[in-house]
Amino acid sequence: MTKPFGGTIIRRMKNDSLQELTARMRRFVEEREWQPYQTPKNLAMALCGEAGELAAEMQWLGSEESRDPSPGKRERIGSEMADVLLYLVRIADELDIDLVDCAMRKCDANARKYPADMVRGTLRLRDEYEENDNG
Repeated sequence: MTKPFGGTIIRRMKNDSLQELTARMRRFVEEREWQPYQTPKNLAMALCGEAGELAAEMQWLGSEESRDPSPGKRERIGSEMADVLLYLVRIADELDIDLVDCAMRKCDANARKYPADMVRGTLRLRDEYEENDNG
């Protein structure tokens, strides 16, 4: 377990938990015979809608409140986050994409793109810090 910014204890996902979730969602869809409707395009559109609902839950929160929402707000945020995750898992399953591998590779690419010693404490875009450091 780890403590994020707000000091709340969160549990780290087990490596197999994403596989279990994928299998559970696949069974859910198959039991309802929804496979014809669960195309990557349709799932991506649904994911966008759910991401909008997540954003709506946080839209007018202040910085501190967004890090430590009320219990009711936290529950609603968690529910919307789950919807986003479930659609993302379904898209990955339909396209046979390993989400964890892709995310790890993306983390590696971001570490190279935004070296900590060059961007620490700044919110500049990559081209802005490259220009300032080269010129």
